[in-house]
Amino acid sequence: MLTILFDGIAYGMLLFVLACGLAVTLGLMNFVNLAHGAFAMAGGYCTVILVNRWGIPFLAALPLAFLSTAILGLAFERTLYIHVYRKSHLDQVLFTIGLVFMSVAAVDYVMGSSQVFVQLPSWLEGQINVLGVGIGRYRLLIIIICGLLTLLLQFILARSRFGSRLRAAVDDQRVARGLGINVGGVFALTFAFGSGLAGLGGALGAEILGLDPIFPLKYMIYFLIVVTVGGTSSITGPFLASLLLGVGDVAGKYYMPTLGAFVIYTIMILVLIWRPQGLFARGGAR
Repeated sequence: MLTILFDGIAYGMLLFVLACGLAVTLGLMNFVNLAHGAFAMAGGYCTVILVNRWGIPFLAALPLAFLSTAILGLAFERTLYIHVYRKSHLDQVLFTIGLVFMSVAAVDYVMGSSQVFVQLPSWLEGQINVLGVGIGRYRLLIIIICGLLTLLLQFILARSRFGSRLRAAVDDQRVARGLGINVGGVFALTFAFGSGLAGLGGALGAEILGLDPIFPLKYMIYFLIVVTVGGTSSITGPFLASLLLGVGDVAGKYYMPTLGAFVIYTIMILVLIWRPQGLFARGGAR
């Protein structure tokens, strides 16, 4: 049971890093970016190329995956996304869904349709036993990295000067510009940072989740469940939702394998019946 709990926490933290960029763009920027999973896929394939083909150490490839995906996100934001910020949510959904299918076709053409995994170094393979609990070394690394990222993200959004500028830009762009805030630059950096986090999540999850061209479509519903259950008004909500869903999904697949992913949808339905606006409708980073 403790091993399942540990694996569920690791999976939940991975889900949070994958989905927190969507929580930021949807909750703080009020932009529905369903192509968020495409940036996660880009980070994963970047890591596969760096590690499997070029022989770069895995830990060194992680920041490179973050930076490359952040730059890609910034380029897309400045050239494409900036034109649909003020469109309706339906227009944003149609636009970003189109980007998802374009990314699926492009990756299938360039990388092929076979599922690939990252080659981990030997010191990250296997388990260590702590008080009789089998702890996977790689999952322990995921918990450490994702935990530090969560603290950093919470500090940036809730305590830093940039976070206050972002909230001001979201609340009233006209007043924010009058105060000298570069609203366009703040949105661009926020979108790039969220894309970079998605890419880092894809890099960390490539070994556990696997990579193939339909990755953005396969895990889109998971990202949306995390944001929906956790709420979009804080970072705390999606974080707790990720842990809840991660533990529930792992435990459900272990104890009730025939039901598959049904458990995670049951959790979502029960939580939304209890709190339709998510676990945290107020508070947190906002």
